[in-house]
Amino acid sequence: MSRFDEEIDRMGTHSVKWDMMEPIYGVSAQDGLSMWVADMDFRPPDCVQAAVQKMADHGIYGYYGDDAGYRAAIQWWMAERHGWQIAPEWIFSTHGLVNGTGLCVQTYTDPGDGVVLMTPVYHAFARVIKAAGRDVVECPLALTDGRYEMDFDAWDAQMTGRERMLILCSPHNPGGRVWTRSELEGVAAFCQRHDLILVSDEIHHDLVMPGHTHIPMATLDGVAERLVMMTATTKTFNIAGSHIGNVIIPDDALRARFAATMGALGISPNSFGLFMAEAAYSPEGAAWVDELVVYLDGNRQAFDAAVKDIPGLASMPMESTYLAWVDFAGTGMDRAEFTKRVEQEAKIAANHGPTFGLGGESFLRFNFATPRARVIEAGERLARAFGDLQ
Repeated sequence: MSRFDEEIDRMGTHSVKWDMMEPIYGVSAQDGLSMWVADMDFRPPDCVQAAVQKMADHGIYGYYGDDAGYRAAIQWWMAERHGWQIAPEWIFSTHGLVNGTGLCVQTYTDPGDGVVLMTPVYHAFARVIKAAGRDVVECPLALTDGRYEMDFDAWDAQMTGRERMLILCSPHNPGGRVWTRSELEGVAAFCQRHDLILVSDEIHHDLVMPGHTHIPMATLDGVAERLVMMTATTKTFNIAGSHIGNVIIPDDALRARFAATMGALGISPNSFGLFMAEAAYSPEGAAWVDELVVYLDGNRQAFDAAVKDIPGLASMPMESTYLAWVDFAGTGMDRAEFTKRVEQEAKIAANHGPTFGLGGESFLRFNFATPRARVIEAGERLARAFGDLQ
């Protein structure tokens, strides 16, 4: 049995994913399946557990100092896993990448400025932008043969000159796309044409399905002067509660501006997150990730096969992440009806598509980073809930 097959009871542990399923979705905690918020139902690798245990054994939880080892671990990981050479002074530690996004918005835009999102896309981006008093500019992705593609001609026509920043989700959440080099070059050129700061959120960059390769935006030529990179251990190793993220800025001028914002807000990192991240970015952590991706790919295949057998449902072909993006448009049902069937009949909590912006209206997002038995059960529940279509 794979280590990922173990079913761990997370109820009553202050888990957002499981303990908030009923308050948010009305799906009973007793017999429901939680497939919404993007964390995994797997323990992290032993090296991460050992780092936390070492802290507990020492028993003093003071301020963290001398982060050279932590920075070196990030450098090693980016070079070894992504072919990206970075300098230690480029790295800022934030309280996760939603926090990193908010800091970028505060640093590089002013109230009333437009921030471009390619929608549908991770819902926290829009939430942070709006909360900061900036305008969300939605540039819809083109849905072509069941797959998202970029539509630069349409987006060029939308620009008004008020836009100051573009946030790219690479790989894409919720669509699972691994953007090609040509597409990334198109994004860079678009930002150049419209003088936009380019923030590239690459939190899913380690969770790429076999046969696909993630390309860090920073490895393209000619983008550094407007580029801010965001990466993290949290999604890769299922340690989101550590609230640690990397904002990596190659350009001196952009980096100085970001440092000023960090200083003004008095932000310093959580020591637990630093210890866990340094342990994770290691050969042992890399071996665990390789095993994880194979398991997730098996879950993807199992879930997609189940969805394919239900008339009217279509799961977008996934190249990365552990988040299936399922289109219910073919059922002919309105959103209230298919959502009710998923939540009340199948008793599955899944993210509602419209929260991801334009283009998400007929979709639900399902998190299949859970033991395979639950993934198979989810497919069986969906088949029963939509049995009248078969």
